[in-house]
Amino acid sequence: MHNSQISVLIFKFFKFGVVGFSGMLIDFGITYLLKEKAKINRFVANSVGFTIAASSNYVMNRIWTFHSQNPRVGSEYVTFMVVSLLGLGINNFFLYLFEKRFNFYFSKLLAIGITLIWNFGANYFITF
Repeated sequence: MHNSQISVLIFKFFKFGVVGFSGMLIDFGITYLLKEKAKINRFVANSVGFTIAASSNYVMNRIWTFHSQNPRVGSEYVTFMVVSLLGLGINNFFLYLFEKRFNFYFSKLLAIGITLIWNFGANYFITF
């Protein structure tokens, strides 16, 4: 990889992270409302928050991060969501592991960090 390619990759990762941060706010907000206010199971609340955030992230990443021109938006969205659902499995797995040692929301933050690496790599190489 040339320096210019590495710079582009780093910039895309930064943008992906910014989009991910907005998704994290959506994810935490929805998870909090469902878990604390609606008293829904924490893993169900986590899954719903994560899925809604992933849909929002798809739109922002398609337009801003990856500048996708793929006319097959439906296929691209499905691929993005499959990557995200695999990420959800990774997220819930690490949430389960970390929650044994830390508070739920700190555990969720750690799980999101790990999932970010998976999601960027898979979307960079597969989706977009």
